[in-house]
Amino acid sequence: MTLLLGCIADDYTGASDLASMLSRCGLRTVQTIGVPPSSLELPEVDAVVVALKSRSIEAHRAVELSLEAESWLRGRGAGHVLFKICSTFDSTDAGNIGPVLDALRARAGGGIVAVNPAFIETGRTVYQGHLFVNGVPLHESPLKDHPLNPMHDSNLVRVLARQSASPVGLVPLAVIEQGPDAIRAALQALASDGNGSAILDSVAPRHLLAIGEAALSEPVSTGASGIGYGLARALVAREGLPAHAVSAVGSTDHRDAHAAILAGSCSAATLRQIEVAERRMPCLKLDIDALLDGPAEAQRALDWATQRLAKGPILIASSTPPEAVRATQARHGGPAAGHAVEQALAGLAEGLLAAGLGQLIVAGGETSGAVVDRLGLQAFLIGPEIAPGVPVLQAVGARSSGLMLALKSGNFGGDDFFLEALAKLRDPDASS
Repeated sequence: MTLLLGCIADDYTGASDLASMLSRCGLRTVQTIGVPPSSLELPEVDAVVVALKSRSIEAHRAVELSLEAESWLRGRGAGHVLFKICSTFDSTDAGNIGPVLDALRARAGGGIVAVNPAFIETGRTVYQGHLFVNGVPLHESPLKDHPLNPMHDSNLVRVLARQSASPVGLVPLAVIEQGPDAIRAALQALASDGNGSAILDSVAPRHLLAIGEAALSEPVSTGASGIGYGLARALVAREGLPAHAVSAVGSTDHRDAHAAILAGSCSAATLRQIEVAERRMPCLKLDIDALLDGPAEAQRALDWATQRLAKGPILIASSTPPEAVRATQARHGGPAAGHAVEQALAGLAEGLLAAGLGQLIVAGGETSGAVVDRLGLQAFLIGPEIAPGVPVLQAVGARSSGLMLALKSGNFGGDDFFLEALAKLRDPDASS
């Protein structure tokens, strides 16, 4: 296997988001969970996205995991490695974006790292180094209040500089508009001035195409799926590949498989999606205090679910509005409460799989990570997109091989996302 592109993602839903983008652009792509063991047989592909659960762990451990993934990808021919992060730049002043970026840059021998978290399809843009969500500065948007990585500063130059070992520059929109050559020249000038990385503006898809082509001149880049789009298009053009979507998921009809939705995200988007879905299917909302007090609440949920699985899709949610999240954190401790809820939902996924589950939708990045780890999933084939950033996934190489999944970042998808996802998991080849 000789890779055109290697990718390291700092969470599982972000990895799926990126893998979907690369596949849509024409690169044959597989997502792995961690560095693949030697026993896992992967198909011949153009890109591999190594999914880590490193966004919210200690920075030194995130660096170790990322360097291990980088070594595996370079060993399979990847000339360029993309460090995939959240499109809302989820990171604290202690890391982990800056420390991982610095380590990958050092491992590659220096140079400058282009950084761009824009994802135009979901309203994330960068202007004058500031990150906007649907035209609103990130620190004024509802997305600022992530329970683990709140983002209260929209100035990405300032945010990244606080957690990086090297100065951070800016390539403004006026330069981006001039195209790849101008971007490369600007990056080299910033590198000559001692900058280790640079935030690049972008407000339209054409900017991401130019950034992707320019970024390939360096060994490392960092950003969301938008920069993945630019890199993939540049590679497809350079290698003369067919520029059309490719799907690795088989055409088997899964409409008779048992289906469940587990929602752990507390984002406004997920809360709306739950409200729509509960009109169409049985829904159990977990008592969070009871869930944190012992195993009885999780067992109640599993009993409730197994009694209903054969009759149609079900939804189990721990999601609550932000004010309720803050109250729970105050009573039980923030990180401890979040971890306990994630593990409870992961346990439910394991119980449902044992009960014959064939289709699983998970809402929330941290929840998705906990579920995937508990189920022991090793890799995914990438299928058609359900919504921007959320593809159909098919598990391979594990006891749950063939399980159909959708792993959704909390903020992604429209109000009908859960219903749309169920339809796609049942029949991936069906027209939207």
